[in-house]
Amino acid sequence: MEQWPFHDGNVHNLLENRRIDIGHDVGRSLQMHSSLIRRLSMEQELEGHQGCVNAVAWNSNGSLLISGSDDALINIWSYSGRNLLHSIETGHSANIFCTKFIPETSDELVASGAGDAEVRLFNLSRLNGRGFNDGAITPSALYQCHTRRVKKLAVEVGNPNMVWSASEDGTLRQHDFREGTSCPPAGSSHQECRNVLLDLRYGAKRSLADPPRLTLALKSCDISSTRPHLLLVGGNDAFARLYDRRMLPPLTSCRKRMLPPTCVNYFCPMHLSDRGRSSLHLTHVTFSPNGEEVLLSYSGEHVYLMDVNHASGSSMQYTSGDASKLMTFTPVLNKLEHRPPLSGVFQNGLWSRGKTTAGIEKCRMLVEIAKRSLDNRTNIFHAIEACNEVLDGHGIDIGPTLRLECFCTRAALWLKRKWKNDAHMAIRDCHNARRIDSSSFRAHYCMAEALEQLGKHKEALDFAVAAQCLSPYDTMAAEKVENIKKHLAAAEAEKSNKASDGSHKGEPRTGRVLSLSDILYRSEANSDALQDGPRSEREDSDFDEELELDFETSISGDEGRDVESNILHGSLNLRIQRRGDSTRETGACGSPSSSSQNGVAYQPEAVVDMKRRYAGHCNVGTDIKQASFLGQRGEFVASGSDDGRWFIWEKQTGKLIKMLLGDDAVVNCVQSHPFDCFVATSGIDNTIKLWTPTAAVPSMVAGGSAGPEAANVLEAMESNQQKLCRNREAFLEEE
Repeated sequence: MEQWPFHDGNVHNLLENRRIDIGHDVGRSLQMHSSLIRRLSMEQELEGHQGCVNAVAWNSNGSLLISGSDDALINIWSYSGRNLLHSIETGHSANIFCTKFIPETSDELVASGAGDAEVRLFNLSRLNGRGFNDGAITPSALYQCHTRRVKKLAVEVGNPNMVWSASEDGTLRQHDFREGTSCPPAGSSHQECRNVLLDLRYGAKRSLADPPRLTLALKSCDISSTRPHLLLVGGNDAFARLYDRRMLPPLTSCRKRMLPPTCVNYFCPMHLSDRGRSSLHLTHVTFSPNGEEVLLSYSGEHVYLMDVNHASGSSMQYTSGDASKLMTFTPVLNKLEHRPPLSGVFQNGLWSRGKTTAGIEKCRMLVEIAKRSLDNRTNIFHAIEACNEVLDGHGIDIGPTLRLECFCTRAALWLKRKWKNDAHMAIRDCHNARRIDSSSFRAHYCMAEALEQLGKHKEALDFAVAAQCLSPYDTMAAEKVENIKKHLAAAEAEKSNKASDGSHKGEPRTGRVLSLSDILYRSEANSDALQDGPRSEREDSDFDEELELDFETSISGDEGRDVESNILHGSLNLRIQRRGDSTRETGACGSPSSSSQNGVAYQPEAVVDMKRRYAGHCNVGTDIKQASFLGQRGEFVASGSDDGRWFIWEKQTGKLIKMLLGDDAVVNCVQSHPFDCFVATSGIDNTIKLWTPTAAVPSMVAGGSAGPEAANVLEAMESNQQKLCRNREAFLEEE
């Protein structure tokens, strides 16, 4: 199964190079080396919770692990002893979703956030002399200023005085331990707490072109460890947002809803930016260890890597309308994007920059492997990984001829595999191929096929006709043109028949049938009262929240259809009542689209596009599923999955390196040790799994089994992709 090595080098060579490169930190290189990751197996299960373990986190030196659970307990575990040190009854009345050690406090202060909308701070020094079953202790600080579930906490390296909390009420709050031990103060309401750092109750966007109007229910947040002024947040829309804390306004209360502050960057894969899907949302956002990249995990979607430091106007940045331009035929494209470096010499379609002949031959061999798999329609997954190795692992070293061939081959492979969004990946490859050679028949033909798979038949016809012009005697192109024309004619006939049938129906209903969008965007006079009213009763399960979203999106699938108003409004009224504080809004500060009402048209922001995609897992069932960088160098990416497994990919190429069974149902949390090759995972089970490189032989599957692993891996990933395609948003894919 292994056909080419990973990019982290040979262990023997790394050790030998210490003599030459004294400044090279071998420990960091070897902590999460591919040879160790491929030997990961479960060493031990930690028992001590009585419910789903929703959060795990290490202290700064890796000596302690903290966990939070549905049982409202915080457990502290010893890394060296692999045993439970303390079990704290927190007093939370709902599931704990996040826990953190507070830095620079000798690991004595820990914080928790839960579904009861509270943030609690505990001092572990009060536990000295008590047993591991410590029972209930009084929190050192209690913050009750949120009105919805607290989903994530963030801390700043070197700062022992603060913790930040992200909540589904649309606010991110800064809690300073020096300013008080309770919030709100005695005798005051939660509206008076002046600790709101980000007010995003007018922050959610349905698409890039739309202004922010709805409450952005925050699901995740992170603070950069290398540049702590940078703050990353993600919530119930497609866009992660990067803020500079130095540029934010002073802390405020939540008495008035504020328009969202200006952020440094938006992050979103281009193909997700204009969907307008009401429940597409992020479940986790995080910085890389060096702070140069961010990782986004989407519900019902994949994991995506983005660059933080991009040049303005670079190819990694796009604006509203660019997604449609990508699918629109233009005769000539600007080729500057794929111009090779100025130094070097072309050799047989490869751009040589001192690379060895073996490396050049390897690229040729991988492309040939991919082409044979395409022709034979076998091993499509591994053929795509071969193309990824060439384009992402050696892209700057190969010339335009081989690069063009690899783009076209990978595009055709995407279209054969047909995993979720593979057609969009094919469109990207075809676009890049046309930038190299605007007269490439394969690029135009694959683009037509990709657009056809997405239901964009008018755009597909333009590319199919162009392909036919480029190769008039190619029968495939002629057939493609005819098939698309037939589909368009049939669609037009069906549309005419429906219009004709509608004109002969009974008396039309008076008034306009409201769509889901109309109701969600309609201003309600009592929205502030709903937002700031009393909390709902305990929400026992994060999974239950996802089931409610299923119900909501099944209605929104009928958006714009002519259905019986009684049935539609009955369902909608129930739905909006339950989510009133997160979907309705007006505000004392006015409508969120007030800028356009004042005569100034809304200008959509520029967005940073994806750098790489990691696929194979399934993220549908819960909205706390993490995607994490492994190790101090962050050269590998890991994510939990709804099939009880967790997956590890090589960051540079997206190549799957390991798949492990970590739960009887769902793996949500994956956290690597700060310094050792050691990973802790948790999920629906009430145990924490510990993973170390102790397997006898390297393998892609758990335990290092030497059996027929390829079929098992592919079968698991295919099953996960089928779940993604069957999930609550599959029918909302835009045409």
